[in-house]
Amino acid sequence: MPTATVLNAGTFDLEVDTGYVVDGFTLDSAIRGVLDDPNYVLDGTTNYASITDGVLSVTVLRGRKDPADQFPSGSMTFVLDDTKADGVFNPFDTASEYYDDITNYPGLAPNRAVRLTRYNASNVAERLFVGWIVNYDYQFQLDGVNTVTVYCADGLYRLANTFLTEHNPTKELTGARINAILDRAEVDYPSGAARNIAAGTVELGGGSQYQIREGTNVKSYFEQITQSAERGRIFIDREGVLVSQDRIGNTLSAPAVVFSDTANPAQARYQELGITFKAEDLINRVAVTPAGGTQQVADDTDSQDTYFIKSLYIEGSLLHDNTAALDLANYLLYPEPEPRYNQVSTFYGRLSAALRDACAIIDIGDTVEVNKKILVNGVPTDRSQELSVEGLEHRITFAGGMTSRYYTSPTNLVYALLLDDPVYGVLDADNALGS
Repeated sequence: MPTATVLNAGTFDLEVDTGYVVDGFTLDSAIRGVLDDPNYVLDGTTNYASITDGVLSVTVLRGRKDPADQFPSGSMTFVLDDTKADGVFNPFDTASEYYDDITNYPGLAPNRAVRLTRYNASNVAERLFVGWIVNYDYQFQLDGVNTVTVYCADGLYRLANTFLTEHNPTKELTGARINAILDRAEVDYPSGAARNIAAGTVELGGGSQYQIREGTNVKSYFEQITQSAERGRIFIDREGVLVSQDRIGNTLSAPAVVFSDTANPAQARYQELGITFKAEDLINRVAVTPAGGTQQVADDTDSQDTYFIKSLYIEGSLLHDNTAALDLANYLLYPEPEPRYNQVSTFYGRLSAALRDACAIIDIGDTVEVNKKILVNGVPTDRSQELSVEGLEHRITFAGGMTSRYYTSPTNLVYALLLDDPVYGVLDADNALGS
């Protein structure tokens, strides 16, 4: 399988599903129908073709930048030197090995599956993106380099283009509701390993008051679940699995990677670090109205006295009763704006092989730690925060290297209980059984 090594970043493979068995024998084909040709055999072996040769750059964008945002469809864009790659993307090249001369259709065409793989230091394949091609942008130059910019999207893009028929759901936990939607005939989303759906922490209402109308967009409905009820995450992970996570609560302290500005070999040196400290994060009055109930209000009067009244209204929540609505209102209170590290980036050329491997597979929902040394009364002092990852970017230039950026949100930390430890051996809200 063709691969390309990016200096101080790793070995990569970019593959596209051609839509048929690329090395299968085909009767009456001038290319694939030649007897005893070792390149085209009766059964074939794979639907994927590596197009890594000629790739100039790859950009992967997944997740969200701010915890208040919705999750957009994940995307990958790559630029290919089509001249170096022997014109494999030219849709008019009927002699291309990827051209399906049975259906007279280019093999490398829109809606083909695509996947980006990185091989770690132990040569283990790790997916960084799985999705589908949605568009090609060709730039043909006379006596110059022909390039193709290919735009790809993950499974959320498909759900954003899928619509529901009218029906009344039953009262059920969020996980059951999500699976029920995915199982409907008009959605027909793959089951089994293609899904990782948490049970959920709240029940959604059922019956006519919670009717799902004809033409309701699946992705929009899932966003309604996360925003008006569960307040978890629904996204496609780096391996192409649809993930639904429960309401974001306590997080066991176990960062996947520690980023810092020191020369500690066990920590990833960050290239850029962003800090947010803004009034718009403040919420000290929340009103939630379930579709089948009445408005429930949570107030933080101390915050209102100190700052001003900053309200959040959620109408038509999918929660099944007033008690759950009031719990959500209290959960959403954010009475004191606090400074936090909201994004951190690292350049792989400054990392050890082990840290490159760890940084490459950080995913949404993982915990990272960020340390920055600042002066307090002239004394260098570490300011450390553990944060949840909400979104990420991978930017790979095959001639230059790789940079990753992670967008974060605050998290409520608990620590693994350690027997006989004077701090972590105390049974309280901050220490929990875990591994």
